[in-house]
Amino acid sequence: MPRQLKSSGSTFEQEIGYSRAVVDGDWIFVSGTTGFDYGRMTISDDLLEQAEQCFKNIQAALGEAGASMGDIVRVTYVLPHAADFPKCWPIFRKHLGQIRPAAMMISAGLSDPRMRIEIQVTARRGSGA
Repeated sequence: MPRQLKSSGSTFEQEIGYSRAVVDGDWIFVSGTTGFDYGRMTISDDLLEQAEQCFKNIQAALGEAGASMGDIVRVTYVLPHAADFPKCWPIFRKHLGQIRPAAMMISAGLSDPRMRIEIQVTARRGSGA
């Protein structure tokens, strides 16, 4: 099966030159996903609302690739402020608590100061929890 490129319709993908997700066989690599509502190209100021939106965006990308949240095997969280990480734990647990993927958190600046979190996942179709 040839590599498939998936788009969310975000203007960022076209402007920067990347795909929301790349499907290679049963593997799905979802790009770093922020709290933007890509349909409206708006973003909340609230960290927890952004985290929830990240997971909505990730779920949509996985669905387009024929996978689900249960297929996630690895997650990377990026937050500009490390002190914000524990505030997000209940949302992470809500979406990934039963799946329990391998995880990593990085504290680093993001490309837009409105962004308070970015989440990247890797999934494998059929591995679902």
